Amino acid sequence: MDGPPIPQLRQVVVDSTCPRVSAEFWRSLLGLVYRRGHERPARGDDDPAGRDWLNLETSTGEARLAIQYVEDLPRSSWPTSVIPQQLHLDLTVGSVEELNDVRSRIVLLGGAVRFDRSDDVNEPLYVFADPDGHPFCVFVA
Repeated sequence: MDGPPIPQLRQVVVDSTCPRVSAEFWRSLLGLVYRRGHERPARGDDDPAGRDWLNLETSTGEARLAIQYVEDLPRSSWPTSVIPQQLHLDLTVGSVEELNDVRSRIVLLGGAVRFDRSDDVNEPLYVFADPDGHPFCVFVA
């Protein structure tokens, strides 16, 4: 081997005061599935995993996103820097029409529009916040 091993990114972990709500948002938006044992319980059943840590993966089992419980999570104040965003995800779509369709879907899932630059000729985009206030971008690639 030439040099030290190179670690591989497994998944992104997102803090949440309500992991199940956050996981449902991201699962629905990105078309992911729960890792075995982390599925949403039947209505009225106990949800021990949903109070602590949930993993989301592709339908073929590749890890993508994990949601971990935190007691307190100050919401990012982006675009001001009072409470920085610290990390955000960039998601892409193929056209402005898709961008507007995704915007509607994100709002229905519980996300909020934080910034609208959908009319930009060079790079139309929206900045959203997920239910926990984490900013993320969707733009036309």
